[in-house]
Amino acid sequence: MTNTTAGALAASGAQFTLHRAGATAVIASLAAGLRHYDRGGVDLVESYGTGGIAPGAAGLTMAPFANRVDGGRWELDGEPQQLDITEVPRNNAIHGLLRNTGYAVLESSGEHVLLEAVIYPQHGYPFLARHQVHYELTADGALRVSQTLVNDSPRRAPFVLGAHPYFRLGDTAPEQLRVTVDAASYLAANDRMIPTQALPVDAAHDLRGGRLLPDAVMDTAFTGLKSDAGTRHTVSAPDGRSVSLWHDDSVSYVQVFVTRDFPGRSLAVAMEPMTGPANAFNSGDGLKWLDPGERFTMRWGIDAEL
Repeated sequence: MTNTTAGALAASGAQFTLHRAGATAVIASLAAGLRHYDRGGVDLVESYGTGGIAPGAAGLTMAPFANRVDGGRWELDGEPQQLDITEVPRNNAIHGLLRNTGYAVLESSGEHVLLEAVIYPQHGYPFLARHQVHYELTADGALRVSQTLVNDSPRRAPFVLGAHPYFRLGDTAPEQLRVTVDAASYLAANDRMIPTQALPVDAAHDLRGGRLLPDAVMDTAFTGLKSDAGTRHTVSAPDGRSVSLWHDDSVSYVQVFVTRDFPGRSLAVAMEPMTGPANAFNSGDGLKWLDPGERFTMRWGIDAEL
């Protein structure tokens, strides 16, 4: 792929190319998105060009909510709030308030970049906040990401943070890939993708033993995640290679989205780390609050065995 450099504008904003230990990551300033990541020339995420918006929300970061808000409506201290409807077919607000925002660069080098965008008070979210996203390649070429929300408002503010990476293993056919998610529960949802209840994983939703992508077409949030020094969920190939989503215990939910509609791919899989699920502003599940001046950080990343 052709990489642009910091300061060169494209439809996805300025591009920041990181290199270390045989790994390359390209970060777009639009939505602080992960546009490309490879190790040793093996693509580990679904990439997209600079000439258009991210297909299927590929690589985007999400704040101050992830996934959906039912009808864009919620209540703040008894006062109705109405967010813009950005998922028109299902009449929901989706993927936060910064999807179409270009982030400013605060720091950059050949191995890391720190970006920031301001969430200004607006209808549906009357708070002033900053979302900072830091990408870094480690000494072994792994990718580490931290997302920090800072509340600059004079009142406490609710939030959910999330990200939307899609995973692949080079040119391995998607039909041969297996997805493994170490989760004990999943969220049943209605036809508008709004969760209705948490249930123990059943035969259709148990990914703990791994499942081939053709048998795992879904758009489902998982919780009851195994927590240890760092939780990992994996996409693996028959030859033993694998790519994994790593996250710390600030992540309580992972959305698994296996789709046949990603451009140029017969199947694509997103594993999305989130601090809370869809509609958390109404259900309260996983919803966090920041006091004035307070900050919160979610950490995740991508590892590979190649």
